[in-house]
Amino acid sequence: MLYWFYSYFEINILQYITVRAGAAFSFALLITLFVMPRFISWAQGRNIKQPIYDLAPESHQQKASTPTMGGIVFIGATLIASLLTVKLNNTFVIAGLLTLSLFSLIGIKDDLSKILKRKNSAGLSARAKLAFQVLASLGIGSYLYFSGANHELFTPFYKHAVLDMSFFAPFVWALIIVASSNAVNLTDGLDGLATVPSIFALASLSIFVYITGNAVLSSYLLMPKMVAVGEVVIIGSALIGALIGFLWYNCHPAEVFMGDSGSLSIGAFIAYMAIIAKSELLLILIGLIFVIETVSVILQVGSFKLRKKRVFLMAPIHHHFEMKKWAENKIIVRFWIISFVSNLLALITLKIR
Repeated sequence: MLYWFYSYFEINILQYITVRAGAAFSFALLITLFVMPRFISWAQGRNIKQPIYDLAPESHQQKASTPTMGGIVFIGATLIASLLTVKLNNTFVIAGLLTLSLFSLIGIKDDLSKILKRKNSAGLSARAKLAFQVLASLGIGSYLYFSGANHELFTPFYKHAVLDMSFFAPFVWALIIVASSNAVNLTDGLDGLATVPSIFALASLSIFVYITGNAVLSSYLLMPKMVAVGEVVIIGSALIGALIGFLWYNCHPAEVFMGDSGSLSIGAFIAYMAIIAKSELLLILIGLIFVIETVSVILQVGSFKLRKKRVFLMAPIHHHFEMKKWAENKIIVRFWIISFVSNLLALITLKIR
């Protein structure tokens, strides 16, 4: 809508991505802050509450009455704010909105499965959930590939592509999207634990995407150039605003959980931004907390299957520290600090190429 105002009424200030990104941030923040308390009341009245895993630490049992599926609100706010501010004929914008929508729908299906089963926190079967994620990711990857997206692979600290993925690109991108989506989902186990690292990651990737889409900045910083990707910064900014609004109610002690409807879509969109910013490998550093959480689960499962022994008291690793009697706030804030530092290091790579 704002871009239409620029085109039709020649309001020049509205042509700038930074201006419309600021507007999208504000819209999404305000919508989330307004709608979320009403959603919480509605969810409590209809018993839409988070089932708690039987083997979870004792402190989690008191969270059994906390409403879930808050992701519907902040993803909805992001989509509305984006539609009001972006240039809707942009290929990368369309793919970004599809990424958020498809993975949120998968999450909604999973959340509803958990809620309807009441005493079962499993939700969709692992195969069904993964199948939906793979199909959505391949669709997004294929759309990008046939839309002419750059399918070269870049590495930090080096200005040239290290590999041309060619027709394998959609499959590599799908793998990254599925992995990132599930990594954020695994991290979302404590109040605000996944929310703030997601904000940090989105902020860093918005910078990378903006530079990649800007001819002058990308040339100066020796970054790959991709025409028109900068518009996606507006969606990233909207999601950051929505997540900040959500954090108001999700900080410890949480009044609402995001559920899979939020975590799956956040992870998928983070991966999508890394792909169009040609920062697929750098995503390991940008999403370091998500990587650590995922690796802890892989190590735990692998060790138990091969050696019948556990590496951690409980996985993902934030539960390990809970079992060691760390206060929940201490775990959360320390993980936030790690995420903040890792994102600062990722941004430093902009000047070292």
